[in-house]
Amino acid sequence: MPASYLTDIIALLVAAVIAVPLAQTLRLGAVPGFLLAGVIVGPSGFGLISNISDISHLSEIGVVFLLFVIGIELKPSLLWKMRRLVFGLGSLQILITGLIFTALAYFLFDVSANAAILIGPTLALSSTAFVIQLLVSQKMVTSTYGRSSLAVLLMQDLAVVPLLALVPLLSAPELTIDNSIWLTLIESVSIVVMVVFLGRFFLHPILHRVALSGSPEVFTASAVLIVMGTALATEHAGLSMAMGAFLAGMLISDSFYRHQVIAEIQPFRGLLLGLFFMSMGMSLNLQLLIDKPLLTFALLALLIAIKVIALFPINYFFGLKTKNSLAVALLLAQSGEFSLVLFSLANQSNLIPTPLFQQLLLVVLLSMLVTPLLARWAESLARKPEQEVDTTSQDITEAPIVLAGYGRVGHTIGEILTLSDKPFVALDGDAAIVGRERANGHPVYFGDVRKPEVLKSAGASDAKVIIVTINDPEATEEIITSLRKTYPDKQVYARGHNLSQCQVLSQLGATGVVSENIEASLELARMALSGLGEKEEDLTRTIEDFRHTCHGRIANASPMESEDETKVSG
Repeated sequence: MPASYLTDIIALLVAAVIAVPLAQTLRLGAVPGFLLAGVIVGPSGFGLISNISDISHLSEIGVVFLLFVIGIELKPSLLWKMRRLVFGLGSLQILITGLIFTALAYFLFDVSANAAILIGPTLALSSTAFVIQLLVSQKMVTSTYGRSSLAVLLMQDLAVVPLLALVPLLSAPELTIDNSIWLTLIESVSIVVMVVFLGRFFLHPILHRVALSGSPEVFTASAVLIVMGTALATEHAGLSMAMGAFLAGMLISDSFYRHQVIAEIQPFRGLLLGLFFMSMGMSLNLQLLIDKPLLTFALLALLIAIKVIALFPINYFFGLKTKNSLAVALLLAQSGEFSLVLFSLANQSNLIPTPLFQQLLLVVLLSMLVTPLLARWAESLARKPEQEVDTTSQDITEAPIVLAGYGRVGHTIGEILTLSDKPFVALDGDAAIVGRERANGHPVYFGDVRKPEVLKSAGASDAKVIIVTINDPEATEEIITSLRKTYPDKQVYARGHNLSQCQVLSQLGATGVVSENIEASLELARMALSGLGEKEEDLTRTIEDFRHTCHGRIANASPMESEDETKVSG
């Protein structure tokens, strides 16, 4: 690797390590931190990096991974459950806000018709990554305000796909409705159909064979290959890489390998997406802000005002109370990462001239920087009681129980939960077990439960109870430690082999631990004593007294018991 590239990477890493934690400390979020890091190392800052174009090309892969994850999360079942808010509220927001911005760009700012058609709906988009991060930090995802914001973001994410396809169509000056536009549309639709067909019949069998191999490195390579391969195929066919990644994500969204794939992709997505935001920060022309401060801040105020004024009555029309309607409008008042992507593609395609691109880029980035302030205002409004019922929460609530492991013990627990009508999601790292249980209709997904990203993807953040049933003492201890650190308030129950391990798991933070050896011994003793004519009430009392004693030892005794005592107790 040339020394210049190594120096650039080190400069980016140092800037990110300093700027991102600082931004998070100031409650601005990670995205403004990456943007500020890019400004610092770019031409407008210390000028540490000059080859911005090369870094921008690499950073585009981050957007590809983001679209892939968005495609996985936009499952058809989720969209159907939230259809009223997604396709009603979300569509109206994009349509009305987009028309206003298009009209202003064309009539007031004298932008060309083709460019205005793209600028309008693009400015209507908000920052999915930023807003979801803010909702999670506010712990408001499941509130009416959070659900409504999420619904609008889902529709905006769907709208990105046709907007990506619109860029090359609007960029072609010779394109006319009478001839090539129909040919282009037919070609685009054919490509999408072909990708969907091939993915539907080949993606799942490929992942299944890779999972059976038992090699996590090969599975990681396969996940990256699916994303990049589909993206590259659609790009060669004339569509965008981002659209191909989105289609690949949609194809995997209903696969029982989705959680493991998300876990493998997340580190690449986070790092490369951060690089994308830094490249946008490096492209920021601060001199434009210095030369035209009044125009820039006037455009920023106009952007936020129009989005708030347009979205507020739509929210109210869809049943949100006044304060929640205003809260949602404030939270979504910025433009987001997809606006940066679309404007960058439009500039590269000569649809938007560079001076206009620089002005749009500056306004979008500034709108993202002021979002934390708007989010605080929105949170204060949303937390005020208005006796409002969330009509969608029950439809999209995650399963309240997550089973880590679905072998003998996990399978039994799953059957009991099913008989009790308690929904759950189970994870297991054995592809054969997952395939068999899925064929029997059980909600089991493939995933390495030792990875926190897999549990998070399966809904551990929203679950009330997590049960660890895997037959691996060291892995169980690792999982309990991670869960207790990540989710200190969750109920976490674990399977232990003997008294010594149960003591360790209890000290690591497990809410409750059961020794399978002790329970098997108790049941055998019960049957033997019953066969000898022991009275049922005396038998029950003896068993419960012994169980109580064991539980007390698990909770209070040191795990450094002697090996002999462990063997006798287990």
